[in-house]
Amino acid sequence: MSTVSKRPATGPRQLTRVGDRLSFVYLERCHVHRDANAITAEDADGIRHIPSATIGALLLGPGTRVTHQAMAVLGESGAVVVWVGEQGVRFYAGGRALSRSSALVEAQAVAWANQRTRLDVARAMYRLRFPDEDPAGCTRRQLLGREGDRVKRCYAQESARTGVPWRGRRFTPGDFSSGDAPNQAVTAAAQCMYGIAQTVVAALGCSPGLGFVHSGHELSFVLDVADFYKTDIGIPVAFEVAAEGPEDIGSRTRRALRDRINDINLLGRCVRDIQALFAPYGPALPDTEDRVSLLSDRGSEVAAGRNYGDDAISQDVLVREGVIW
Repeated sequence: MSTVSKRPATGPRQLTRVGDRLSFVYLERCHVHRDANAITAEDADGIRHIPSATIGALLLGPGTRVTHQAMAVLGESGAVVVWVGEQGVRFYAGGRALSRSSALVEAQAVAWANQRTRLDVARAMYRLRFPDEDPAGCTRRQLLGREGDRVKRCYAQESARTGVPWRGRRFTPGDFSSGDAPNQAVTAAAQCMYGIAQTVVAALGCSPGLGFVHSGHELSFVLDVADFYKTDIGIPVAFEVAAEGPEDIGSRTRRALRDRINDINLLGRCVRDIQALFAPYGPALPDTEDRVSLLSDRGSEVAAGRNYGDDAISQDVLVREGVIW
């Protein structure tokens, strides 16, 4: 794994772009400090300067140390900071969201709060995972049945492709060593996918607990998102690693999945998938400008920064502007 000073001359690797001014920047094995309005990434080979205003989300990987001054300038510039494993395959902690707007999480809440639209999103999630099937009209029970069949077929296909014997998904939660080599690899891959999903969910400011397939857990939506990539990324990589042998299968699976995630730019794909999922339930994603408004009784928004007291503004104006009925 290269350090920050060994990356291309333009600076640390930019993993993906969310918009013109919002991007993920990943750092590892360096000391992060501040120089004026830039952050610096320093290791034995030198110092790199990164303008803080260009950063949407800073992912701090293994071996990073960050100063209070660096965190202060990142906060002033509105950047989110997330402490992650290598290439984001683990989520350890996170600060503010990447977006200054609540539009995405409000769209998620709108879709989640209604049983019909919650099912619509679950169908859209199934369609995203298996584009060759049309889940329109399927009940939740039918969706779960179809998913179970597809995952079983995926295990069988990967077993045939790699030559790894597969006797079914058998493991004890919390006891990694309880499963055989392919089961351990699948478990390690799933944990990595949870880390990727939680990193993106946190950076976008979505609610990790409002799931559409999973429910009742603080990370229900994270589990939903991680499942998007189970059959085309997680399970295939797990079987490929298991085919190479059972030694250190957990760490080898994590490294192999880390490299695959980086090669295919999964962070960018995950961002786009989540945004597309909630696009029907909210307005277009806003730009990076701060915008605060107030809700009226009729559900519309009215200007903030204005005194709506009876003595300051007449009742007829309040009614006309939609503040009250």
